[in-house]
Amino acid sequence: MKKINLALTALALAAGAASVAQATPSTATGVLSNGMQWTASQMLTGTSNTLTGGPVTNGGNPIYWPSYPRDSGVVQLLMDYGPGGAFICSGSLLSDRQSILTAAHCVSDGFGTANPLTTYVMFQPVGGVAPGTRIYNGVPPVVAPGVTTITVSGYAVHPGYTGQVIDQNDVAVLRLSQAAPSWASAYDLYTGGDLTGAHFNVAGYGALGDGATGRTNFTTRLRSGDNRYDFRFGDAAWGAGYWDGAFDNPALPAAQIAFSYVSDFDNGLAANDASCLLAADPDFTIAPGSSQFCNTGVGIREVGVAGGDSGGPNFINGRISGVNSYGLSFGTGYGDFLSGLNSSFGEFSGYVPTFIHADFINATLVPEPGTYAMMLAGLAGMGLLARRRRI
Repeated sequence: MKKINLALTALALAAGAASVAQATPSTATGVLSNGMQWTASQMLTGTSNTLTGGPVTNGGNPIYWPSYPRDSGVVQLLMDYGPGGAFICSGSLLSDRQSILTAAHCVSDGFGTANPLTTYVMFQPVGGVAPGTRIYNGVPPVVAPGVTTITVSGYAVHPGYTGQVIDQNDVAVLRLSQAAPSWASAYDLYTGGDLTGAHFNVAGYGALGDGATGRTNFTTRLRSGDNRYDFRFGDAAWGAGYWDGAFDNPALPAAQIAFSYVSDFDNGLAANDASCLLAADPDFTIAPGSSQFCNTGVGIREVGVAGGDSGGPNFINGRISGVNSYGLSFGTGYGDFLSGLNSSFGEFSGYVPTFIHADFINATLVPEPGTYAMMLAGLAGMGLLARRRRI
């Protein structure tokens, strides 16, 4: 069989501002028993251009512009690590209006730790900033007019997150130091189960560009687009446990990846349908042309994620179905339009599904005032019961 040259990256790259340092990625390489070669490294482009070329200078094609109030709860995150640099991610406001859902790798190196000195959360103003305007510049952030900045007061990193690049537990919830602005939309979780084949909307503040030329390091502008979940690594079609351990750095604990979902970045051509080409590899027994794996895209609204989109949301019917986690390429032999990992056509975007983490996420939310009252009443009742038992 052909050797698969694999490159992947977590999507936590630095902002384009000169004062924000670029992340130094950790990498791991290896060769599987069947000869597949891979390289892993931790670090929103559209079918048309999301940066320039649209009717508004630097605004890009308006079909990727965010929609308000729908996208007003999609936030820019700036993690300041002091001497360690400053890095950007994306996130989304949860239903308690004081919690932000994002990727664990934005705030943690794994093992349940979180270590930014300060994390800034930036909310769009009513109606958003102009499509060609950055939401902020510099560290600490100097924000565009009308933008609201709130710092993070607490971090809840999934206890199963290992620090591996592909890890279905790459999810964290950040506690805001105060409630979000009243105009920002808050989102519930999608808990409908298996996502395979489902269409979704994806948003983030990552690098802009297009699938034919790849990304640029021009970040801090919110964009959104569409895609389809093609498969998860635990899909029975690959064979039981085929991908287990395939992407692991042996210096870190083994990651769980069975529920890591991916979408490929299609341009309408079979030659760049990465999911279909991967499934056709003779190492697998998937029927040629399988409708699950072979799909040439959703049209011009099709997008792939890029650096800075990490932690941003996927939406199904307005609910968060997944969190942007990593990028993945199997090389030009498997549809990648450009050599290397650069958010071009034929690359994969990887996501953490929320339906497997609903209990963890919901347990971190700030209770509503009425819930606090019931909790206090319950505690008081327990105290009274305990006193009665002592009598």
